[in-house]
Amino acid sequence: MTMKRVPFTGGEKESLQVSLDRHRDAVLWKLQGLDDEQLRRPMTPSGTNLLGLVKHLASVEYGWFCTTFGRESEPLWFDPFENEDMVVAEGESTSDIVEFYGRARAAADRAIAELDLDTLGTSWSGNTVSMRWVLIHMLEDTVRHAGHMDILRELIDGATGEHPDAA
Repeated sequence: MTMKRVPFTGGEKESLQVSLDRHRDAVLWKLQGLDDEQLRRPMTPSGTNLLGLVKHLASVEYGWFCTTFGRESEPLWFDPFENEDMVVAEGESTSDIVEFYGRARAAADRAIAELDLDTLGTSWSGNTVSMRWVLIHMLEDTVRHAGHMDILRELIDGATGEHPDAA
């Protein structure tokens, strides 16, 4: 997997989206080569695990990019407001969660492509936010959780690296 590069002279929207994509790809890269037990293994006292972080990121992509702007979103089978998006249930397979993330990314990408950076929406908390703010927020959230995944992956098998090209 070759990571995308943020264009040195790109426009604002393109640069934000490419940066988000780089870290979305890093999230998926952190799963590669691990078995189901390793992906689900709780690595912190709170139970944080690699697959749960992917499930969380999928749910917030739908929430911020779709629900905020009144766009179609996949119905969730869990309650993210009760932290159920961080827990992978026994009946949820790795492929279920990775495919869920893929669908969330695709829905988010459609919203990004179709809406201007200044388009306004209403967040889950009732705040009016712009697409620009949502892109920045999701970039921050994805980078934060990709960093968590860096640490979890190193604890599982010693693998390190920011991106495949840097490994």
